[in-house]
Amino acid sequence: MTDQAPDAAAAGGRANGGVGRAGSGRVAIAGLALSAVALLSAPLLMPEGYSWVSNTTSESAAQGIGGAWMARAGFVLFGAAVLVLCRRGTPRWGPVATWCHAVFGLCLVATAIFSTRSWVDGAAFDRTEDGLHSLAATVMGFAFAGGVVAAAVTAHRRSASRRSSSRRSASRRSVVDAVAVTASVAVPLAMVTWPDLDGALQRAMFAIAYLWYASEAWGRERV
Repeated sequence: MTDQAPDAAAAGGRANGGVGRAGSGRVAIAGLALSAVALLSAPLLMPEGYSWVSNTTSESAAQGIGGAWMARAGFVLFGAAVLVLCRRGTPRWGPVATWCHAVFGLCLVATAIFSTRSWVDGAAFDRTEDGLHSLAATVMGFAFAGGVVAAAVTAHRRSASRRSSSRRSASRRSVVDAVAVTASVAVPLAMVTWPDLDGALQRAMFAIAYLWYASEAWGRERV
């Protein structure tokens, strides 16, 4: 009997941990969904002249713009959802990936706190705040790519010793990871090449990031 008690306690701890991860997965998915709705709705609140094709999501949260609160709320919700995932961890994330994604989430919140300059010609803006926004956005991009790569490496190492079905699942995940990393490099380059498409390209990158994090949260739901 005494030998069985620790085993029962350990099993209960694992079960509670699984429930905790699943619950945080649901919270993260809800946060991602609300964030996506907010960012999709933000252009509807913009003054005349704003285009979702040429103007970025950051510009829908710009300084001195009426209705900017919607996009800022979207950034905060996205960042908070990612931080929820980091708090409990996911089956694929090791410490390096977790820290990278935590930086990503914090930088997303920072982009809401520090807004970019207004896209309206001649509008006054705070240069320091604009600079901090650019810094947060740049770090955010590197953190996302680093976090995806780190998660993929950790998952590959773990799947190598598992059954074939787990390896097939890891192989499918590696395709998603490759798309996310490729987009994190290709989209910024494309934005430099085709600045008139900045808004559409950045939204495509956001869509990929949303799907990547949602798939991670969903994977936690199934733990």
